[in-house]
Amino acid sequence: MRRTIVLFITVASIISCTTLKVNTQPSLTGSWHNQSGNIKEVMVFQDAYFSYTKYDQANKLFIETKGGSYHHDNNSNTLHLTVEFNTTDKENVGKMETYEARVSNNQLTTNIAGNSEFYNRLDDGSGALAGTWHFTGRMNNGNIQITIPGARKTVKILSGTRFQWMAINTETKEFFGTGGGTYTFNNGVYTENIEFFSRDSSRVGASLQFEGSVANHVWTHKGNNSRGEPLHEEWTRVGKY
Repeated sequence: MRRTIVLFITVASIISCTTLKVNTQPSLTGSWHNQSGNIKEVMVFQDAYFSYTKYDQANKLFIETKGGSYHHDNNSNTLHLTVEFNTTDKENVGKMETYEARVSNNQLTTNIAGNSEFYNRLDDGSGALAGTWHFTGRMNNGNIQITIPGARKTVKILSGTRFQWMAINTETKEFFGTGGGTYTFNNGVYTENIEFFSRDSSRVGASLQFEGSVANHVWTHKGNNSRGEPLHEEWTRVGKY
């Protein structure tokens, strides 16, 4: 009987240690940044979707962005990307790219921007709105006009503190625009602080507030857009519509 108990405890300990080891592996999930002078580079990894953006906030200059779906292999420290948008080379859309990606002590080492660089963690990707969302509806004459995302879609990726939207067409490889920065979501109030905007640099520095709520994987927000026009939109978590 004593041997059986000892054996059970030993096996349980092995299982517990194995589980602990798996759960504490470094994760890419969340947002990362690197800054040299005024030039900022921000990466967001959330729900197997990724975005990389380079910009100069002080001078309201958008430089580039790219992103798409990803898979990170912790064992080989390899990052596999399937590109959905790339403002510097649209011919890369639809292609698979492979990079190094090593996470250690809240620092990411990767060559995704060219040379191997260090990026510091901004957040771990936790939060009520953290995720990847597709635009699926807008209020029009008192009714929600439903949009089913296809090749042409608007994607919004949020980590715990960062947001970015991008309007793209993965079939034609067109890129229509993007904007992003930091956000907060407290007591039903969603606030965006814009740090870059590809189509209109004058919007950089603006803070926008919306009523926000999430139910059944649908995020609804209401307020005024960056032009001061009334806005009532619905966004749905990717794969949940």
